[in-house]
Amino acid sequence: MKAEPRTILRFLLEYFDIISELYDTQSKDGIITFETLNQITEKHGFDIKIQLLEYKVLSNVNENYEIRTVYYNLIEFILSEFKPMLPETIEKYHISIAELFRKIREQLNGDKVLLNQRISELSNEIRSFYEMVEKNTISLLNETRELKANVKKVDYREKIIRASRWIDEYIIPLNKILDINHSASIANKLYDVSEFSNKYRLNFDDENTRVQFERLYFQLIQVNDNLLRQSKILTNELLPLIERIRTESIILTGWITFLKNPYKQKVPKILKRKEVTVYSQDTFFNAAEIFEQFKNEEDVYFDEVEVEAEKWIFDKEHYTQKLKENLPVDNFFKWCNKTLKDDYKKVEIEKFFALTSLAFDENLLLEYTAKPEYEKIKINDLTLTVPKIKINNHGIS
Repeated sequence: MKAEPRTILRFLLEYFDIISELYDTQSKDGIITFETLNQITEKHGFDIKIQLLEYKVLSNVNENYEIRTVYYNLIEFILSEFKPMLPETIEKYHISIAELFRKIREQLNGDKVLLNQRISELSNEIRSFYEMVEKNTISLLNETRELKANVKKVDYREKIIRASRWIDEYIIPLNKILDINHSASIANKLYDVSEFSNKYRLNFDDENTRVQFERLYFQLIQVNDNLLRQSKILTNELLPLIERIRTESIILTGWITFLKNPYKQKVPKILKRKEVTVYSQDTFFNAAEIFEQFKNEEDVYFDEVEVEAEKWIFDKEHYTQKLKENLPVDNFFKWCNKTLKDDYKKVEIEKFFALTSLAFDENLLLEYTAKPEYEKIKINDLTLTVPKIKINNHGIS
């Protein structure tokens, strides 16, 4: 017989000390042995092994136990004791978000019930992605501050290793995930989803789907602000703090090594006082001479000439359609150059690079020659050396 939700919640509240200790054991050892479970329950004076299994707080693993994921995540959230996750774990959301986004675009004119369900699933994936990023940032920040305080008396050499590992394995890869300017980042994919949902929240025949797109769009606006905040914490607070720990530890490790054998090298006179004048004795007269030049100032008038600059906005949909109409394209960069010349009579570097971004469209297939071929393209006074790339529709050779 299934227990009432209120009963389970009251059970968690009443025996939280036991459950919290079981959580600490699993976090440390990865498993809760039969003997450990008995020791913890006997220590607190409550035999609740049957209820822990009946309420599905614990599950059997051979002859041992583990806390079920949903309860483990709940306790982890309550105690704010998140473990840093490798960026590879967060990267899985790029695949799930990209796949759902692709199916939404394909299903746009299909079954509305299935379309709405996929939009809802996409919203859930985006929410899970941000929560995982937030947990990672909190965890890294807490561990870094703990390492800085060195409550556990960690050796200086170990501090260097940890700080270096956090920078190389966590912070730098995580920053790439949050970099909207990086074409393969999740933040960049969310930007594409935001543009798409903004378009169809204002113009779609089914009202329920239109509302779904609107919710998704405003969710992405909030997620974008939150991701920027997490990125700033990583860049402005966490990275300098870890760098400082690493630098200080390297210096202290060097001093400890030196003090172990102080007679091997001559001790530098680091505490010897020495006065140095940072300015010349003639500074006053030199400064007076400079200021005397400005006693008789002449009026100077500046005539500002406003130059009207062309305001150009890249129409991605127009050029995507134009590219697809010309498929297959044997030389993509040459096509970009010719297209701009046909449209504007001259090629500007800003427009050229904007047009080359079409190659990242997931519906297009890029083909390269077995032996790389390069050619030079002249854009005004600039000559670019670019590879020869052939573009087809995805899946069509």
